[in-house]
Amino acid sequence: MNSATASLRIPQYRLHKSRGLAKVRLDGRDVYLGKYDSPESHAQYRRVIAEWLANAKVDTRPTRPDEPKRIISVDELLMAFLDHAKSYYVRDGKVTGEVQNLKYAIKPVAELYGARPVTEFGPVALKAVRQLMIEQDWCRSLVNGRVNSIRRVFRWGVENELVPSGVLHALQAVPGLKRGRCSVRETEPVKPVPDAIVDATCKAAVPVIAAMVRLQRLTGMRPGELVIMRTRDIDTTGKIWQYTPSRHKTEHHGKSRVIYLGPQAQRLLRPMLLNELDTYIFSPARAMKELSAIKRQRRKTRVQPSQLRRDRLARPRDLGEHYTTCSYARAIAYACDRAFPHPELSELVQSRMTPEQSNELDAWRKEHRWSPNQLRHSAATGLEVSHAPAESGEVRADP
Repeated sequence: MNSATASLRIPQYRLHKSRGLAKVRLDGRDVYLGKYDSPESHAQYRRVIAEWLANAKVDTRPTRPDEPKRIISVDELLMAFLDHAKSYYVRDGKVTGEVQNLKYAIKPVAELYGARPVTEFGPVALKAVRQLMIEQDWCRSLVNGRVNSIRRVFRWGVENELVPSGVLHALQAVPGLKRGRCSVRETEPVKPVPDAIVDATCKAAVPVIAAMVRLQRLTGMRPGELVIMRTRDIDTTGKIWQYTPSRHKTEHHGKSRVIYLGPQAQRLLRPMLLNELDTYIFSPARAMKELSAIKRQRRKTRVQPSQLRRDRLARPRDLGEHYTTCSYARAIAYACDRAFPHPELSELVQSRMTPEQSNELDAWRKEHRWSPNQLRHSAATGLEVSHAPAESGEVRADP
C-alpha cells in the first residue's frame, strides 16, 4: 500500500489481543505502542501518526470519472501543505527553519481537528486551536503569528482547489489577539545590553566568539548575517569597507543588503580575513582550537598518557563550516555563565542538585544571560544610519 493511498484514511488504534499491546498498522507493518489503552500508548499513537502524515501524500482524485471530487480531511490538507513547504522553503539546497515553525503551528490543529473534513474547520475551530496555544503559555505575538500560519495553510489549499474558498473567508473573520484585551502572556520588549555586561562576557568567551560579539555590537548586523561572513563578501577597496551578505532576511523581497564597516570593525576583522575566499571567517573549528589552547595554559598538572591516547583515538567532531544563529547564541550563554557565576551553586554538578537548587541556578542564569539580538538594539542606541542609496536596504557603519 503506497503512501498516497494510505493517506486517504488514518490507520486506527488497535489491540493486539495475545500480547495486550496497542498497535497501529502503517504501510503494511505493525507498530506497537505500549500497554493497550494506557495514556502513554495513546500519546505514542498520536506521535507516530503525525510522523506518518508528514511523509504521506494526498490524493484527492475521485475513484471513478463520474464521481465528484471528495472533501479531504484536515490531516490530509496539513500533510499536503508540508510536502509543498519542504520544496518551497529552501535556501542553498537546504530546507529552512520556516518548515519547523509551520509544524509547530499546525500541531494543535492536527491534535484537535485532524480527522475532521476541511469544510468543518471554521472560526470556532480556529479559536479553539488558539485557546490551546494560550493554555500552553505561548505569548500573544507567537499565538497571532501561528494562527496566521494556519490561515496560510488554508489559503494554499484554496489556491490548489483542496479547500472551498468559503472556508478561508470564514477563517479570516477571526481577528488577532489585541494587547490588554485578552488573557494571554505578553513578552517584554528586547532591551539593549549595557557595554559593561558585553565586555565582561567577551572576557569570558573564546576569542572567536568575543570577536563576533564586538563586531555585531559595532555594526548592528543580524546574527544570521554575522555567522555567514566570508572574505569574498567584503569589499576592502574603499576607506569604508562594504560587507554584502550572501543571503539575508529580505532577499526574497528583491532587496539588497550592504553593511558598512568602519575603522574599528576593520581593525577587528583584518587579522581574521582568510586566503580561502569562500571559507567562513568565524569557524567553530577555530574556536575549539582556541579553547583547547586556553585550557592547556590554565592546566596545572601534566597531561596523562592515557588522556593523550584517548584524544588521538577520539572520532573528530563534525563542527560545521560556520556557526549557526543557535550555536552562536549558546556560546554567548555559556560565556555569560562563566562571566557571572552563581556565588554558591555554579561549582556544583546540576544533576546532583536538589530541585530547589536547580531552579535557583536556572533563574540566576536566565537573569544574567543575554541574546545576540539585543546587540542590534545596543547598536541602534549609539549609531547613526549612514546616508546610503535607498535600494541598498538597511545599512550601518561603526564610528
